[in-house]
Amino acid sequence: MRVIHPTRRAYLLVLLPIMALAAVMALPPIAQDPMYHVFADRRGLLGISSFLNVVTNLVFLAVGIAGIGLCARRQHGHGARWAWMACFTGVALVSLGSGYYHLAPNNGTLVWDRLPMSVGFMALSVAVLSEHVNPRLEKYLLAPAIFLGLASVITWHYTDDLRLYVLVQFLPLLLLPVVLLLYNHPGQDRGYLLAALAIYLVSKLAEYYDRAVFGWTREIISGHSLKHLLAATALLVVYGMLRRRTIP
Repeated sequence: MRVIHPTRRAYLLVLLPIMALAAVMALPPIAQDPMYHVFADRRGLLGISSFLNVVTNLVFLAVGIAGIGLCARRQHGHGARWAWMACFTGVALVSLGSGYYHLAPNNGTLVWDRLPMSVGFMALSVAVLSEHVNPRLEKYLLAPAIFLGLASVITWHYTDDLRLYVLVQFLPLLLLPVVLLLYNHPGQDRGYLLAALAIYLVSKLAEYYDRAVFGWTREIISGHSLKHLLAATALLVVYGMLRRRTIP
């Protein structure tokens, strides 16, 4: 396979988010669909409404705490320590924000779900870029990236325009395979990251087919609850990648 010159690889990485931003902002404003809050499984249990949609968020808390603990214990051997720490912190907070949202789904409570998710998305992107492209990127990109993620949610909240948040949510899905294609990384990280990406994409399909999954499983679990479990599994794969790294 032909090796791409480092300068051209850098240009491609810079060009990708610029083109994605231009494409998203060229769209008309995207308002939040009110039907988004109408989930297939709204069964309550133990006094908790939408019980499964609420309690399946506990898996995010478990993975998030495990990741935070791993990053806190290890000074070396896992690359972009602070970016991974921010990622797993966002994951842990998603359990609280998403659980709160599913108790009373509406635009106001959805903010608390999306704020920590945006932190997780952005921190993950910075971690992958730092470990595959240049370690110094963590220092310069982490804070601005997290600010952009939070700003995308706040912008949506006050303008009812999802375009910037759509960019924040899906840009990592574009960046990750491109970075893995253009840059090599020692060890088995590529396999872990591709597996995590594949599982996450399946989780988004489960979310989209929320009601269909609920029917296919004879109302045992809905697509949205399954999405929580699959997304947490994807993050667990990332945790496994970090945990297996040796400390020099």
